Formats: sequence, structure tokens, C-alpha cells
Amino acid sequence: MEKKTFITQNSKQTQELGGLLAKEIIIGKGRKGSTFSRSRLNIESAFIICLSGDLGSGKTTFAQGFLKGLGLKGPHTSPTFLVIKNYQKEIPNPKSQIPNKSKLSKPKTQNIYHIDAYRVKAKDILNLGWKEIISGGNIVLVEWADRIKKIIPRKALWIKFEWVGPPRLAKDASRPALTKRGRRDAGKNKRRIIFK
Repeated sequence: MEKKTFITQNSKQTQELGGLLAKEIIIGKGRKGSTFSRSRLNIESAFIICLSGDLGSGKTTFAQGFLKGLGLKGPHTSPTFLVIKNYQKEIPNPKSQIPNKSKLSKPKTQNIYHIDAYRVKAKDILNLGWKEIISGGNIVLVEWADRIKKIIPRKALWIKFEWVGPPRLAKDASRPALTKRGRRDAGKNKRRIIFK
């Protein structure tokens, strides 16, 4: 896949971009000319999306939009302390689209894993069943993937999140500012999101 760069103006647009990726993965499976071809959506291996970037740069916001775009009910929070959260979704079998064949085909259950590697090491993820997670056509979304890079398969899609210009009211341009209520002012800052 060639490198693609998007600029989002706020959190809502970042979530929408995540939702668009989810829809492209669902619709694009096997579609000729799809960004996400069969080579990445191999039945024997997982489709892995690796999110990297500074704290507060939009990884979780993107993940929320992605999970919502897959049709999973929320709220979708980052599994910071759980490390791995598993969702299951029924996906219609392509054979069910053929008239008179719908009775013969059952929907397939798709496992979707949301992983937050911020507080763990690669060996910790391996001990939590990593080999099973990255097999069988699962969809795997990894926040802070750069922290476990040595166990990520080469075919993974990497998405990097960066701030565009200094965040509003921030003294340190590497992180979003705090508002009077103490919340991050991330919703009003531009982000550069790079797909590799």
C-alpha cells in the first residue's frame, strides 16, 4: 500500500476516518482494486492495524470510530488496564447473497481484538495468546503498537498520528493543553494521520 496522509480538524473527523477504514475493510474484502486486498485479509492470518503516536494524538479516538464503523456497540474505551478487549461480530457469508443458497450458508463470527500496549512488553502480549489472536482472519487493532513492534507481522497496516502545529494553549507542543476543567483540549486540534 502506498503511503496516504489525512489531516483531521477535530476528534469527530478522526473518529469518522476510523469508521471509513472499518467500512473499507468490510466492503473491500476481496474486491479488485481495494486498498485492503486479499493479501492483507488472508483467511489464515489476521488483519492487523497498528496505531502509533504521542499521548493524546488521536489513537483511541480513531479506534472508537473504527469499532463503531464495524457495527460494534459502545462505549469503546481503550483497554489500558485490561490490555486486550475482544469483540465478536457476525459477518454474512458471501454465499448468502446468492438466491436459493441463503439457507445453506451461516454467518461467520468475526473476532475483533482491541489491544493497548502502553503498559506492557512484547513478551506480555505473547503470553496473552498473541499467536491465536493473529491467526484465523481476525481483525486486530493495536494502540501503542510501536512498543511491541518486534512481534508485529510485516503485513500489518501502520497508522501514525501527529499534531499539526502546536496544540491550542499548549506550552509543550508535544501534548494537548489542559482546559480549565482539566480535560485535554484535543478535540480542537488538527492531526496528521499517516497510513503506511
